[in-house]
Amino acid sequence: MTVMDASQPTPRRAAITPCIKVCMVDGQSGLCLGCFRTLPEIARWERFSDEERLALMAALPARRSRISPEKLGDA
Repeated sequence: MTVMDASQPTPRRAAITPCIKVCMVDGQSGLCLGCFRTLPEIARWERFSDEERLALMAALPARRSRISPEKLGDA
């Protein structure tokens, strides 16, 4: 049996992320061409709660339509 020491901080789980290492922001939409997040969302990502991350990740696929298809290689 493992005993947890209350004086030690609880290890933080790895944050889920939509990042695919394609970091380029589209000037027209303000969205990253890889993950469809805004710069403020990317900067704050580590401070979001799990609930905030999941809600944002659920909204990301719909943002794809805000970027011109040719910028995504879909043309």
